Amino acid sequence: MATEIERKFLVKGDFSQQVISSQRIVQGYICSQPGRTVRVRIRGEKGFLTIKGASDEKGLSRYEFEQEIPLSDAEELLKLCEPGAIDKVRHLIPIEQHIWEVDVFHGANEGLVLAEIELSSEDEPFKLPEWLGVEVSGDRRYYNSMLTKNPYSHWKQTT
Repeated sequence: MATEIERKFLVKGDFSQQVISSQRIVQGYICSQPGRTVRVRIRGEKGFLTIKGASDEKGLSRYEFEQEIPLSDAEELLKLCEPGAIDKVRHLIPIEQHIWEVDVFHGANEGLVLAEIELSSEDEPFKLPEWLGVEVSGDRRYYNSMLTKNPYSHWKQTT
Protein backbone atom coordinates (compact mmCIF):
# COMPACT_ATOMS: atom_id res chain seq x y z
CA MET A 1 0.00 0.00 0.00
CA ALA A 2 1.43 3.40 -1.02
CA THR A 3 1.20 6.21 1.51
CA GLU A 4 1.49 9.85 0.53
CA ILE A 5 3.01 12.09 3.20
CA GLU A 6 2.96 15.77 2.33
CA ARG A 7 2.97 19.20 3.90
CA LYS A 8 1.19 22.11 2.24
CA PHE A 9 1.80 25.85 2.60
CA LEU A 10 0.50 29.10 1.17
CA VAL A 11 3.08 31.01 -0.86
CA LYS A 12 3.74 34.62 0.10
CA GLY A 13 6.88 35.52 -1.84
CA ASP A 14 8.58 35.26 -5.20
CA PHE A 15 9.85 31.76 -5.98
CA SER A 16 10.27 32.21 -9.75
CA GLN A 17 14.09 32.39 -9.80
CA GLN A 18 14.33 28.88 -8.33
CA VAL A 19 11.98 27.08 -10.77
CA ILE A 20 13.61 24.29 -12.80
CA SER A 21 10.50 23.20 -14.74
CA SER A 22 6.82 24.04 -15.13
CA GLN A 23 3.85 22.12 -16.49
CA ARG A 24 0.13 22.77 -16.87
CA ILE A 25 -2.22 20.39 -15.05
CA VAL A 26 -5.94 19.97 -15.64
CA GLN A 27 -7.83 17.60 -13.39
CA GLY A 28 -11.30 16.57 -12.37
CA TYR A 29 -12.89 14.21 -9.88
CA ILE A 30 -15.02 11.19 -10.68
CA CYS A 31 -15.60 10.83 -6.92
CA SER A 32 -14.76 13.37 -4.23
CA GLN A 33 -16.41 12.12 -1.07
CA PRO A 34 -14.81 12.61 2.34
CA GLY A 35 -12.37 9.78 2.85
CA ARG A 36 -11.93 8.85 -0.81
CA THR A 37 -11.30 10.56 -4.11
CA VAL A 38 -10.89 9.30 -7.65
CA ARG A 39 -9.07 11.85 -9.77
CA VAL A 40 -8.38 12.11 -13.49
CA ARG A 41 -5.43 14.32 -14.39
CA ILE A 42 -3.76 15.51 -17.57
CA ARG A 43 -0.22 16.68 -16.88
CA GLY A 44 1.43 17.90 -20.05
CA GLU A 45 0.82 15.15 -22.61
CA LYS A 46 0.19 12.35 -20.10
CA GLY A 47 -2.94 11.07 -18.39
CA PHE A 48 -3.24 9.72 -14.85
CA LEU A 49 -5.88 8.05 -12.70
CA THR A 50 -5.40 8.50 -8.96
CA ILE A 51 -7.28 7.08 -5.99
CA LYS A 52 -6.71 8.61 -2.57
CA GLY A 53 -7.98 7.48 0.83
CA ALA A 54 -8.79 9.42 3.97
CA SER A 55 -6.13 11.59 5.58
CA ASP A 56 -4.83 10.79 9.05
CA GLU A 57 -5.80 12.97 12.04
CA LYS A 58 -3.07 15.52 11.29
CA GLY A 59 -3.92 15.68 7.59
CA LEU A 60 -0.37 14.71 6.58
CA SER A 61 -0.64 11.07 5.43
CA ARG A 62 -3.07 9.10 3.30
CA TYR A 63 -3.25 6.12 0.97
CA GLU A 64 -2.55 6.95 -2.69
CA PHE A 65 -2.67 4.81 -5.82
CA GLU A 66 -1.71 6.41 -9.14
CA GLN A 67 -1.56 4.84 -12.57
CA GLU A 68 -0.56 6.44 -15.87
CA ILE A 69 -3.28 6.01 -18.50
CA PRO A 70 -3.40 6.95 -22.17
CA LEU A 71 -3.99 10.66 -22.77
CA SER A 72 -7.09 9.89 -24.87
CA ASP A 73 -8.57 7.89 -21.96
CA ALA A 74 -7.91 10.77 -19.56
CA GLU A 75 -9.61 13.21 -21.94
CA GLU A 76 -12.68 10.95 -22.13
CA LEU A 77 -12.78 10.35 -18.36
CA LEU A 78 -12.66 14.10 -17.68
CA LYS A 79 -16.08 14.27 -19.36
CA LEU A 80 -17.46 11.99 -16.61
CA CYS A 81 -16.14 14.10 -13.74
CA GLU A 82 -18.15 16.03 -11.19
CA PRO A 83 -18.72 19.73 -11.95
CA GLY A 84 -15.71 21.97 -11.45
CA ALA A 85 -12.19 21.37 -12.61
CA ILE A 86 -8.74 22.33 -11.44
CA ASP A 87 -6.52 24.24 -13.85
CA LYS A 88 -3.06 25.09 -12.57
CA VAL A 89 0.59 25.37 -13.49
CA ARG A 90 2.95 23.30 -11.35
CA HIS A 91 6.46 24.64 -10.84
CA LEU A 92 9.22 22.38 -9.49
CA ILE A 93 11.83 23.85 -7.16
CA PRO A 94 14.72 21.83 -5.72
CA ILE A 95 15.78 22.75 -2.20
CA GLU A 96 18.41 20.56 -0.62
CA GLN A 97 17.29 16.91 -1.02
CA HIS A 98 13.61 17.76 -1.69
CA ILE A 99 11.59 18.98 -4.66
CA TRP A 100 8.94 21.56 -3.81
CA GLU A 101 5.85 21.68 -6.03
CA VAL A 102 4.37 25.17 -6.30
CA ASP A 103 0.91 25.25 -7.87
CA VAL A 104 -0.35 28.53 -9.35
CA PHE A 105 -4.10 28.14 -9.84
CA HIS A 106 -6.18 29.59 -12.67
CA GLY A 107 -9.87 29.84 -13.47
CA ALA A 108 -12.17 29.85 -10.44
CA ASN A 109 -9.15 29.42 -8.14
CA GLU A 110 -7.17 32.33 -9.62
CA GLY A 111 -4.99 34.00 -7.00
CA LEU A 112 -4.30 30.85 -5.00
CA VAL A 113 -0.67 29.72 -4.86
CA LEU A 114 0.19 26.61 -2.83
CA ALA A 115 3.50 24.84 -2.17
CA GLU A 116 3.72 21.15 -1.29
CA ILE A 117 6.56 18.93 -0.23
CA GLU A 118 6.38 15.13 -0.18
CA LEU A 119 8.22 13.42 2.65
CA SER A 120 9.26 9.87 3.45
CA SER A 121 8.02 10.21 7.05
CA GLU A 122 5.94 12.71 8.98
CA ASP A 123 8.92 13.75 11.09
CA GLU A 124 11.42 14.06 8.22
CA PRO A 125 13.25 17.40 8.49
CA PHE A 126 13.17 19.85 5.58
CA LYS A 127 14.21 23.41 4.87
CA LEU A 128 11.49 26.07 4.74
CA PRO A 129 12.11 28.42 1.79
CA GLU A 130 11.79 32.15 2.49
CA TRP A 131 8.81 32.46 0.10
CA LEU A 132 6.54 30.18 2.18
CA GLY A 133 3.57 31.51 4.08
CA VAL A 134 1.41 29.75 6.66
CA GLU A 135 1.05 25.97 6.70
CA VAL A 136 -2.35 24.67 5.58
CA SER A 137 -1.69 20.91 5.80
CA GLY A 138 -4.90 19.20 6.86
CA ASP A 139 -7.08 22.23 6.05
CA ARG A 140 -9.67 20.60 3.78
CA ARG A 141 -10.47 23.92 2.03
CA TYR A 142 -7.12 23.61 0.24
CA TYR A 143 -7.63 20.05 -1.02
CA ASN A 144 -7.96 20.16 -4.80
CA SER A 145 -11.16 18.09 -4.57
CA MET A 146 -12.68 20.76 -2.30
CA LEU A 147 -11.50 23.60 -4.55
CA THR A 148 -13.69 22.16 -7.32
CA LYS A 149 -16.76 22.56 -5.04
CA ASN A 150 -15.84 25.77 -3.24
CA PRO A 151 -13.34 27.65 -5.44
CA TYR A 152 -10.92 30.12 -3.93
CA SER A 153 -12.60 33.01 -5.78
CA HIS A 154 -15.76 32.39 -3.68
CA TRP A 155 -14.00 32.66 -0.32
CA LYS A 156 -14.04 35.77 1.79
CA GLN A 157 -10.47 36.96 1.61
CA THR A 158 -9.39 36.24 5.18
CA THR A 159 -6.15 34.39 4.49
